[in-house]
Amino acid sequence: MADLTLRRALPADRERVLRWLQEYGVYAGVAFLLLVNIAFTPHFLSAENFRTQAVQVAPVVIVALGMALAIGSEGVDLSVGSVMALSTSLVALYMGYGPWIALIVAIAGGAAVGLANGSLIAFIGVQPIVATLALMVGARGLALVLLPQLEDIRDPGMATLGSGEFAGVPYVVLIAVALALVVAFVVRRTTFGRQLLAIGDSRPAARLAGLPVRQVLIVVYVVCGVLAAVAGFLATARLSASDPTSLGNLMELSAITAVVVGGTPLTGGRVRIGGTVAGAVLIQLLTATLIKHDLEPSWTQIAQAVVIILAVYAARERGKR
Repeated sequence: MADLTLRRALPADRERVLRWLQEYGVYAGVAFLLLVNIAFTPHFLSAENFRTQAVQVAPVVIVALGMALAIGSEGVDLSVGSVMALSTSLVALYMGYGPWIALIVAIAGGAAVGLANGSLIAFIGVQPIVATLALMVGARGLALVLLPQLEDIRDPGMATLGSGEFAGVPYVVLIAVALALVVAFVVRRTTFGRQLLAIGDSRPAARLAGLPVRQVLIVVYVVCGVLAAVAGFLATARLSASDPTSLGNLMELSAITAVVVGGTPLTGGRVRIGGTVAGAVLIQLLTATLIKHDLEPSWTQIAQAVVIILAVYAARERGKR
């Protein structure tokens, strides 16, 4: 009798552990890395270090917000890094008209890529990974056609945006926080957010329920493209240069990592914005920790791979129950 009770208790305990890891594991990981760095990394607690880490993670957070919406709809967007490259090319071409015009054109470019992605997925039925892969290649190619090489951006407004701050907080960080709050509100408190989650949970059931599946999917990918374009604009402002060759490289992988580690399942039907932000911070801290301790960048990629596998495993095991 005691053995039977023990066998029943073990799976229940395992389920609780997996649930806890999925819900709070990313926050525990961030806390652990903070404690490790406080103990072993010189000058980690300096204000300049925190500012640097926050500025570096801000574009990843912005792109990951759009990726979370795409994954929540049971899709993915592999074109976000190329949209950043297209954005920086458009900024360089239209900066002569002023930063606001350049921003509007960059956002229009990102929206156009998102519209193409959404139309292929919603109307033609192309798988998200295939549709966005095609746009990933096409958008990067277009960016290089528009701007074949690096170009310096000499504009006071862009310089202020890239390096300025308000109350000690960099503008790029404030923008990332504001966008995260807006996206969280949309997901949790609006009809669109509920429709998105219903579509991600079961697209056929959403159609039978009369939900505007095609319209929602198109909006999701347009928003994803717009957020990637904004991230590209902010990265251009921070670097004071447009470089479509390297800007946004592997950004799609960083964004997917942040979303998955943050607890949003790849099967759709759920979006965790707070977890996504924490996931981006976790990856940034992990990268910074390895670099500060003189480890090769390749170890960062290996560490990210391990984190992703653990996060997917926890979600998979919980999904079996």
